[in-house]
Amino acid sequence: MKSVLLIGLGRFGRHMAQKLRELHHEVLAIDKEEQRVNDALPYVTNAQIGDATNEQFIASLGVRNFDLCVVAIGDDFQSSLETTALLKENGAPFVVARAARDVHAKFLLRNGADDVIYPEKQMASWAAVRYSSDHIFDYVELTPDHSIFETSVPAAWVGHTIMELAVRQKHRINILATKKSGKLEPLPGPSHCFQSDETMFILGDNRDIQKFLHL
Repeated sequence: MKSVLLIGLGRFGRHMAQKLRELHHEVLAIDKEEQRVNDALPYVTNAQIGDATNEQFIASLGVRNFDLCVVAIGDDFQSSLETTALLKENGAPFVVARAARDVHAKFLLRNGADDVIYPEKQMASWAAVRYSSDHIFDYVELTPDHSIFETSVPAAWVGHTIMELAVRQKHRINILATKKSGKLEPLPGPSHCFQSDETMFILGDNRDIQKFLHL
């Protein structure tokens, strides 16, 4: 369990608060608007109304005691930038800030952010991959060069085993898991026989996966 300081309770901040609670972390949520703070109370350990660009207010929070500080301000870049800088100046060990544009991400990193969340860009990339093909069901980018895809089993593979198909040797991809009727089978062995009603999770270099999936 981690202690998290979450600043900004718009849609993104609220969704993050809900997920952090689901993961059993302790969350102190901050926002300037009283209604947003009240709406977040069911999802957080504690919440306060306050201006995160105020140096005295930030100093009063003891930010160095939080494992993670999240700047989820999305509609006021200047406030996001000032808040990020104040958190680091007051000893916050790790600050993640939300960016809305590429230039915002660059300035946030220069102003002390340890990492940047770019939800619109990340979701757009995911949606472009997910919905540009009928046989891709999910996609996770691990690095700029490697990804995990959930995809349907090729018709020619049905009734054959991983060993028979020599998947890794021929296609340079790894089968991480298969899924059928919502049940996951992690790391299927070489004797796993593919079925038409299952999907598979494959890991590899993006170029090899794109070639395999004909993207």
